[in-house]
Amino acid sequence: MRSYDKSRVKLTEARQVLASGVASTLRGSMKPTPLYVESASGVIVKDMDGNEYIDYLLAYGPLILGHAHAGFNEIVSRAMSKGITYGLQHEGEIELARRLTELLPCADKVSLSGSGTEAVMLALRLARAFTGKRKIIRFHGHYHGWSDSIFTSFPSPDMLQTATSASADNVPPGTKGQSELSLRDVILLPWNDPELLESTLRAHASDIAAVISEPVMCNSGCIMPRPGYLERMRELTRELNIVLILDEVITGFRLSPGGAHGRFGIMPDLVTVGKALGGGIALSAVGGRKDILGLIDSEQVSHLGTLNGNGVAMAAGMAVLDHLTANGGAVFGTMENTAIRLASGIRELFDKHGIPGVVNQIGPVFHMMFISEAEVTHFDTFQKRDAAKYAKFAELLLDEGVLVRPNGLWYISAVHAPEHIEATLSAIDRVFFRLKELESNETIG
Repeated sequence: MRSYDKSRVKLTEARQVLASGVASTLRGSMKPTPLYVESASGVIVKDMDGNEYIDYLLAYGPLILGHAHAGFNEIVSRAMSKGITYGLQHEGEIELARRLTELLPCADKVSLSGSGTEAVMLALRLARAFTGKRKIIRFHGHYHGWSDSIFTSFPSPDMLQTATSASADNVPPGTKGQSELSLRDVILLPWNDPELLESTLRAHASDIAAVISEPVMCNSGCIMPRPGYLERMRELTRELNIVLILDEVITGFRLSPGGAHGRFGIMPDLVTVGKALGGGIALSAVGGRKDILGLIDSEQVSHLGTLNGNGVAMAAGMAVLDHLTANGGAVFGTMENTAIRLASGIRELFDKHGIPGVVNQIGPVFHMMFISEAEVTHFDTFQKRDAAKYAKFAELLLDEGVLVRPNGLWYISAVHAPEHIEATLSAIDRVFFRLKELESNETIG
């Protein structure tokens, strides 16, 4: 058994001065304790107790090049030597913006910011300004950042009456302290239901400014869109003068150089990207139609941010994109093959141990869950997973030297190698034995 004593001591110390003891409340759920890192390189993280882990958390997504990538660090260091941020313009902004418009099929222009939450805030503001309408359709199980205007709780559809009217009075906030009025313009619908989407859009088209959707439901099971669903969403929004926003903060520059919309051949009006784009440096962007982004040109829409377009972030974005697009983007195939090998291996271990479970994988990202259903293609099915069992699995896997997110979402980087995958599968094999022993002891008790 590994010791986590130093991490526990540090957490106690942090709680004296840092609210909740962690800088993002999401990190506090790790068991047996949130880890304190001493260093990290490639896909290996070393904590303050001297334990090492193969990392599939990847800082919740940004580290597509792994930790401390030498080429990335060198480029960022050179940028820092010229000054970190100016509050003035520089050539790096033009270079990154141009590259984004070249890679993202839907992007005539882009606007730069620091986080996925900020990018979504801007996209929603642009949609409302462009259409002159105010309501937003979003979907169960999708995540679009934690701003008041879009952050909802995480209910199961069978526990919440679906909002199908423009009043949307039954959309629950995601946290205490949210304005009671913040979600009054949000209509919450189940995803992958084209008939309900169409009837809602047609009934309230005069009020709906935008539909915002993850192209793949990465945050809730890596659930794929039904065949034709995104295409129908695109047709309806175009017909009814409603802005289609694809939130690609996770899928952008992860599923292909052009993100999910490039891979699927869908042309949204606006796209948000982040996470992988910055490689660990705070960076996000909104890309889309020239006439919509033109509202910023004409100063009808304000877009602010002290650190927007800073030199370090621009250099980081260029470094990531240069690496990912080298050799015709060959690294995307490598990452996907690595993910397929790991996902397939986990499925084989489910069968070997007689443990019911599902792994949904696309590109270098997948969701693993303990569930009796043979497949998970809808959010209501995803809600039936044994989340507590997975959290215990993640805790036991940590003791085997593998770091995963406690909710089941795994990321693969460009530097995960076959030896990491085989070591991880061996660790999972051992953990499955331990899980069965624990369950057997509980049954006996």
